Amino acid sequence: MNNKNNAIRIDLKEMADWIPSNSRVMDLGCGTGDLLNYLQKNKNVTGVGVEINNERVVSCVQKGVPVVQQNLEDGLALFDCKQFDVVVLSQTLQAMVNTEHILKEMARVADYGIVSFPNFGHWTHWWSIFQGRMPVTGQMPYEWYNTPNIHLCTLKDFEDLAGRLGLHIIKRSTYNNEKQVGFLPSWRSSLAVYYFKTPRVVPAENKIQAVEFLSPKA
Repeated sequence: MNNKNNAIRIDLKEMADWIPSNSRVMDLGCGTGDLLNYLQKNKNVTGVGVEINNERVVSCVQKGVPVVQQNLEDGLALFDCKQFDVVVLSQTLQAMVNTEHILKEMARVADYGIVSFPNFGHWTHWWSIFQGRMPVTGQMPYEWYNTPNIHLCTLKDFEDLAGRLGLHIIKRSTYNNEKQVGFLPSWRSSLAVYYFKTPRVVPAENKIQAVEFLSPKA
């Protein structure tokens, strides 16, 4: 990997390392398209981002990243079963209203999935609660009254849900202040990244044959 990877977030760096070259990749809640932009330039992937924010969609288009403007809460009905090799959901899981549904949709559209999320089990969160206050940290920088994070979880919480949904966890990396945590990660890490294999899915009967991506005009 070259130095272009240095500018992206630590969880995106980990994801980029895990994603094989020449893969078909979908990035859910892709933001300004940093991950797909890197993967297109450095690992020859083909892919598409899904993003709802207008300004971020424009940024994706300016970078040459194909993007569909859509609310993830509406599901991924535009996409066929196993259309992608890898589907990514980075630091968005905790903001989903229907967490289980988006994980099921990820399993439907791709052979492998990668998610990252703030670890609510980090000791500083519990210390804040012990003091009578909701946590405000680098990974969760919002106050209780304006936070988009509605479904916070610990590492064990996610692993239990993944097991119930048939997602086979292959790799896990945990971080705190952009440094990898190996000892007592459930207690000492503030960010977790998981790579999992999805179960086989029988294709749905009603499939949409084409999706219009927003991309720069030639």
